[in-house]
Amino acid sequence: MILCSGSQSMGTIWSQKAFERPIKDILDADSYNFKWPIRKVAIIGAGPSGMISYREFTQAGFEVQVFERDSVPGGNWHYTDETPVDAPIPNADAVVGDYVPSLPPDGVELPYSEEYLDDGSDNISYFDRRREHRGPKPIWKSLTSNVPSPYQQISELPWPAGTEWELMHYKMRNYLRSFASFHGINSNDDNFNISYHTRVEHVEKHVANDGQERGWILTLKKFVKTGPNSSKATWWAERFDAVVVATGRFNAPHVPPIPGLSEWAKRFPGQISHSRQYRRPEQYLNETILIVGAASSGGEISRDLNPVAKKIYQSIRPDNSAVPQSQLRNLLLRRLPRNTTVVPEIKRFHTIVYPSESLSKGRIELVNGTIITGIDRIFFATGFRYSFPFLPRYHNSSIAANETATGGALQPLVTDGTHIRSLHLDLFYIEEPTIAFINMNIGMQSETYAEYLSLALAKVWDNKAKLPSTDEMWRLHRARVDEYGGYGRRFQYLGAQGTDANVRYFMGWLNDAAVKYGGRQINGLPRGNEEILKFWAIARFSSDMFLEGKGLQNGSFDSIDDYFRTNNGNYPIGSDVSDEKRRELIFDSIFHDFW
Repeated sequence: MILCSGSQSMGTIWSQKAFERPIKDILDADSYNFKWPIRKVAIIGAGPSGMISYREFTQAGFEVQVFERDSVPGGNWHYTDETPVDAPIPNADAVVGDYVPSLPPDGVELPYSEEYLDDGSDNISYFDRRREHRGPKPIWKSLTSNVPSPYQQISELPWPAGTEWELMHYKMRNYLRSFASFHGINSNDDNFNISYHTRVEHVEKHVANDGQERGWILTLKKFVKTGPNSSKATWWAERFDAVVVATGRFNAPHVPPIPGLSEWAKRFPGQISHSRQYRRPEQYLNETILIVGAASSGGEISRDLNPVAKKIYQSIRPDNSAVPQSQLRNLLLRRLPRNTTVVPEIKRFHTIVYPSESLSKGRIELVNGTIITGIDRIFFATGFRYSFPFLPRYHNSSIAANETATGGALQPLVTDGTHIRSLHLDLFYIEEPTIAFINMNIGMQSETYAEYLSLALAKVWDNKAKLPSTDEMWRLHRARVDEYGGYGRRFQYLGAQGTDANVRYFMGWLNDAAVKYGGRQINGLPRGNEEILKFWAIARFSSDMFLEGKGLQNGSFDSIDDYFRTNNGNYPIGSDVSDEKRRELIFDSIFHDFW
């Protein structure tokens, strides 16, 4: 059932173009000169990006230390029934969107420790402290991979022959732990180069005795259980020459500022949640559920809940960005169960009149004037924002979307959290390239893309590849901002075509550097990936064409569109889109990870 009124523009297909090369080849005299030698590197996070970075830096001879707030490696692929803390409504500032840093008391000498007894004396249990410290991941019990396994692997550890393409989350977890064990950094390897249960609370420049900046100081906190009813937190500080931030993209939950929502969230705690807290469908048996958003998490959670829910409303807003992706959204909507009631954007949550009034009695007004009631549960599948609480100096929420810092102030990395700015190649912080952010793009696969980014970091910091001058990096960055019409939540979006283009860029740059300065070269993406993605797309979005025998001719990829055009006049891609753009869109639908 569709309650939306009016037609929707099909918009344009968009993905990132390849990075622009500097105006001229980077000669030693024209390259960026680091202020200090780099040999000791900190990596924040032990997900796929952090572990692949560890491999590259250790193989290049660096001294490396990894800090992981969770108890095991694998990043988001560590499922637990434990849920994250409630998402703040309204949103917290991006600087604390992930967590509020826990710093030691002022004036204490480090290392410093505090011990806690789980006796109820301070109303904070061990489980509450642990949950806030480790940050349970935003995945649910039935989650599967959104891309086929041959596309989601690390080159030195291919999946065994015969591995199914669609992987349960626990298989990805086991795969990544196998990679960690292969490199000796699993949680049971007793490797002093990785510290689990350790959260980075603050990162700041290190100023030497002569007043010159030389590296970074990390303030760290480890939280561990010490007995049946006791736990301990320890803070300390370490200095490093360079820092790799590999904390992922799904950290700070985003909930839109809808009028009346804050009042409802206070009134009905536990009934209004961000999708990162969803785990299993059984606890919502026979409930009427409103899911706000229908991208990766919203659509798949809707499918998971469908067999047990009494009714599901799916609220979808128009694409208001400067680069519409309506066709991509229409493809994703094909995965919604047919009995889902799709409704337009929410205008407001009406004021609760009576103190005893339940959520199901509340009135929700849509932008087309429709009022819906009878809702038992609301999930906001409205995505995440970038947040690096350990870098407060590099956040500035007072700067508007396309403004920059003035008066000689540092150019920020994060403003409203929709994007990261001030990065060269979406990797090096232009104002201080000894700190880097790996795999912060969306619309790509972490295991694949991280191999190119981590090699680039290791080569540049080892003086075996060159960055252009600071002025040239800023020129390239500003040209890209202008090309995209400004910053925004798709500034880091790659998609299949953008990923391929950037991989070719990194291959050319790094392999040329290997010839000139030494070090290893890197291969491109494996051949045959496009064929794999072709059949994955058919299975994921058009499986019913096999059942009806429509449009499938010799496995032709274009037959997907033949099917679309004969599907009761419904054009989820658009009849005016070229074959090349249509193929690009369908591939991008696979890489879509706007949670």
